[in-house]
Amino acid sequence: MKTRIVHVLFLVLLGAGLAACAGGRTEIESDLGIEDAPDWVNEGSQALNNDDGRLIHGMGSAPKMSSQSLQISSADNRARAEVARVLSSFMNVVSQDYVATMGTGDDVMDEQAISRSVENVTRLNMSGAEIIGHWRDPETGTIYALAELDLDRVKKLVGSANDMHGGLRNHLAEHGETLFDEFAEEK
Repeated sequence: MKTRIVHVLFLVLLGAGLAACAGGRTEIESDLGIEDAPDWVNEGSQALNNDDGRLIHGMGSAPKMSSQSLQISSADNRARAEVARVLSSFMNVVSQDYVATMGTGDDVMDEQAISRSVENVTRLNMSGAEIIGHWRDPETGTIYALAELDLDRVKKLVGSANDMHGGLRNHLAEHGETLFDEFAEEK
């Protein structure tokens, strides 16, 4: 009897969750609420279009450790991984837009080739993400790192990638800024 009640409760909660998702996207303010922290710590990872350019920011953190150098390195690596995550999402948007505009024909890449190109772009740009800031929370000792990647750098690296499909490369060069602006606005 208890098992059945648990199953029914689970199904009701699942249904409520799906209904909430179907109702549209919930807008939330991204704020970790860490008092006296720089804005970038509280805002987290994101795509930005501002006076500094079209940027991907990745925020990573590492808890207090006995080795400060290891702690900073861990925070830096996590920040770069966040840049890669956001970049991968953006490149999926670019590749889907490319396929949608191509229709059917010889120039259309199969899904495996698209996936491979997105992975290559992400891997190439991981090393291009620069750490532009650190902050240590005085209360917890947690170190936060901010990594940044500029869309112009992404386009430059994609333009020089030998294993990138030419059509996708051209699509990014021609439509990348518009797609990035839409992507940043959604995030």
